[in-house]
This record gives sequence, C-alpha cells and structure tokens, in this order.
Amino acid sequence: MATISSAQLLEQLRWRYATKSFDPEKIIPESDWDTLEESLILTPSSYGLQPWKFFVITNSDLKNSLVAASYNQRQVADCSHLLVIAVRTEMTVSDVDRLIETTISTRNADPGSLDGYKKMMIGDIVTGARSEDAVGWAKLQSYIALGNFMTSAALLGIDCCPMEGFVPSLYDEALGLGEKGLTTAVLCPAGYRADGDKYASAEKIRYPREDLIETVS
Repeated sequence: MATISSAQLLEQLRWRYATKSFDPEKIIPESDWDTLEESLILTPSSYGLQPWKFFVITNSDLKNSLVAASYNQRQVADCSHLLVIAVRTEMTVSDVDRLIETTISTRNADPGSLDGYKKMMIGDIVTGARSEDAVGWAKLQSYIALGNFMTSAALLGIDCCPMEGFVPSLYDEALGLGEKGLTTAVLCPAGYRADGDKYASAEKIRYPREDLIETVS
C-alpha cells in the first residue's frame, strides 16, 4: 500500500544533497531522530546478521574534537547529530547463535528447523572464504544502512552528508571501538543546511537514464 506518491518521493530525492554546511543552531526534533534510529534498526542485512552498531554523537565537544580526524570537514561538528556506523571486525559462532536464538524467540520457530541455516552461515562468514575479509563484508552491509538512513532523512526533510573522508583509527580510538570488536565504516552527519551553503541549489550531476539502466527481458 503506497503511503507516498511517486512525485513526492522523487521530489525529496531531488531535494537532498550531500550537505557541505550545516546550521549548528538547528537541532533535529527528538521524535524525528527516533524515527531515523528506527530506520537504521529496520535495515536489512545479509543473512539478517546485522554486523553493525550505530553510534550517535550529539556532544559538541566530542564532535569538535573529531574535525581533525575528518580532514577538517566541519560537517561533523556543525551537524545536529553525527551518525557513526561501525561494523564487527570478526564474525563468530556467537553472532550466528544470537541470530538463531532471536529468530526462535521472535517467531516461535522450531529450533531444529534452523539447523541448516545456522550451518550455512557458519560455513560462509565465520569459517568460510568470506571470513577472511569479514570487515569488508560488514562494510558492504553498512552501506545498506547508510542508504536507508539517507532516504529516510530526505523524506523527513532532514539533511545529511555521507562521508568516507576520515581516519578510521582515530574514530575507533575516540569511541573505544577496538575493545568492542568494532571499527568505523562510514559517517553521516545529519541536521539542517545552512542558508549560505551554495551546494543546496546546485544542479545534480547525473548521467542519463539510458547510460545507467538497461532492461534485460
């Protein structure tokens, strides 16, 4: 059931842009931020393993301290909320067990019916070939969450800026991620654009549909 029209969806996607300058005086309402957090929780992931944790930074001193670790990009300090998406550095049997146990309790599933699924996950991301690059696999998952977050923000009229321009080790240190088995994957400052951000009215640079989409029937 559609709750938003095609025109409204495209209007908001055309409205959004990678915000270069935030107004530090404008704060995202708590109700809207709660909705954005829920959008992160609802993000799909491979196997449903959810190999991430989302850190939300609103403390001004901490945000300002991370500017240097972000190649002096002020978005991380001037935004209302700084979203840091971190991922697991290793996937373990315990991670798989947690998913299986949660599935059983949530869906009242027969434990035996999930044995094959459990074996498949362990044989792939825990002990299989992809376990050798568990961080790379998890980072790919994190971009699903990032995209979901950005689209949700646009629909709420909230600006954001996806960022890969930062030093992961410095973020990991600031947030104590190493001892938690996590590492920083991507950032997304969120808030409201400053009046003087020239990029707000700049035309999007996108290739023509025929260059990007090919229908195979």
